[in-house]
This record gives sequence, structure tokens and C-alpha cells, in this order.
Amino acid sequence: MNKREFITLLGRAAAVWPLAARAQQADRMRRIGVLMGAAADDPRVKAQLAGLREGLARLGWIEGRTLQTDYRFAAGNPDRLSVLAKDLIALHPEVIFAQSTPGAAALQRETRTIAIVFVEVSDPVGSGFIASLARPGSNLTGTIQYEPGITGKWLAMLKEIAPSLARVALLANPKGTNYNYFLQNATAAAPSLAIEIVSNPVDNVADIERSISALAHQGNGGLLLPPEHFTNVHRDLIIGLAAEHRLPAVYPWRYFVTDGGLMSYGIDLVDVYRQSASYVDRILRGAKPADLPVQVPTKYETALNLKTAKALALAVPASLLVRADEVIE
Repeated sequence: MNKREFITLLGRAAAVWPLAARAQQADRMRRIGVLMGAAADDPRVKAQLAGLREGLARLGWIEGRTLQTDYRFAAGNPDRLSVLAKDLIALHPEVIFAQSTPGAAALQRETRTIAIVFVEVSDPVGSGFIASLARPGSNLTGTIQYEPGITGKWLAMLKEIAPSLARVALLANPKGTNYNYFLQNATAAAPSLAIEIVSNPVDNVADIERSISALAHQGNGGLLLPPEHFTNVHRDLIIGLAAEHRLPAVYPWRYFVTDGGLMSYGIDLVDVYRQSASYVDRILRGAKPADLPVQVPTKYETALNLKTAKALALAVPASLLVRADEVIE
């Protein structure tokens, strides 16, 4: 090989090497974790995670090819979250996607270095996860679930469809949600609607049955369910008891209504999960969660079940009907 041929070959190798290096970098498997408070076999959870995977795939992160994802599910049992958080962290993922306030809290107790992208968290500042929505300043960021005014909207919907409503029970497991956050906001909004808020924390099926039965016996009662995994897992029981005792109820997610509940107002969770993929992507590409502002959902939906309203002998006002994005007849 003469000198000219050697230089030409060397130049070609130099030109090809950066391309090969970039391809190798793009193909390198990255690792993330997903911590869910809900159950793995819940069809709604499957749809939400499909949204997350779809969002990641659009950005080039394909499970099994460029991305390894480790999933852990608490199945509505908040006491399992700490163990599952430790389990995920031991796998050394680059990012952990966390569902709910208790899930994010369990992870924060275990790590201040691994990046955490949360969803379904209502008060990240008050919960101590971040310094501010604009500049989190920690290893956590994500999408806020509901601002304080959402509780007043839920109560107003109940009063609108049931004008004689006198008391509303806030039904949730305090271990599974920021219960005091919703209780304080409901208590603040209730006087203007002439409603008494009844605190009904629950952590087992017997509690649910006892609480709903007691509310029904008092008369002129209604149910408000803030977002929470324990009541979500037992939604069929709650919807059935509300129908049995003829109690109007408002739920945080539309699938409660498609499953037979009266009405809901809340965010489109599949859309939130899909959009959250952008923060996982940015962190994998070098961004710091401390510098990524917490996002606020822009897509809300109202669902109304007319069949359930009829069974409860409730006349649906036109003002509520016209606002509904989905009406089940």
C-alpha cells in the first residue's frame, strides 16, 4: 500500500467512525423504572402506560431496543410502595417514572440523586418534593394533577345535580393520596354551597361499606372521591354502594362513569402519561429535573351517566349536560 492509498483509507475511516459512534450511542440500551400505586391488570392502568410507551416511542425510545423498563405495582396497597421503591432504586435506573404523591414520596425517601418524573401529584410544593413549580430545584419534576380549585368544582357539580344536598363525604385512603390537601380545600369551598364536609378516611373494604351506609342514613348526602389508588381498585364496590343507597357521587376520572358512576371531572390521564414522556426523554439526553418546570395539564374532561342519574331520580340540569364531553345514555 502506497502513502496516498494509506492516507485515503485513513480519511475514510475517520469519516465513518463518528457515524458509527453515533449509531452505537443511539442503540445503547438505557434503563428507567416505573413505580405505580395501581394494579398491573387494571385495563385503565394498561391504557395509561401504553400512552407513556407511545410518547417514548415517538421520541426514539423503544422498549426492548433502546430502552429497558422495570415496572413495579403496589396494586392499591400504599404500604408496599416503600419496598417497591427500594427495589427499583437497587436496579440503578437513570430515571424513575412515579405515579401519585405516596409513590413520589417513597422514592424521595430513598434517593436524592436519581431523577424522578411524577404524575398524579396534586401539591408537590406542599408535599416537599420541589421548591417551586417554575424551578423544582430537586431531583423531582413532572406534571401536577389538580390545582386547589378542583375540589370546589366537584362540590359545585354535586350541588347542581342534587340541589337538596346537605353533606358530602370525602372518601379516600389517607395513605394513598394527599388527603388533608383535598379535605382543607373542600372545607373552604363548602360554606358557599351550604354543604357540610364529612371526613371519611378508609383503608379497607369494611370501612368503605360502613362509611357509605352511615352517610345514607343521615339523608341528603353525596360522595366526593379525590384521586387515590385504594378507592380506584375498589371502584366497582363504591359505585354499587352509591347506587344501592341512592347517593349522588362525583369522581376524579371518566372511567368511573363508564363503569356506572354518576359523573366525573378530571384530567385525561392517558394524555398526561403520553406527554410526560417528553421529560423522561429530556433527562435521558442530559437535562436536570431541577431545571424542568412542573407542567400543568390543559386537557380536562367531564363525563355524565344519564342512566345512573335516572336510577337515582336526579334531573340533570341543561347547564351540566351542555358542559359534558361524554354523555352515557
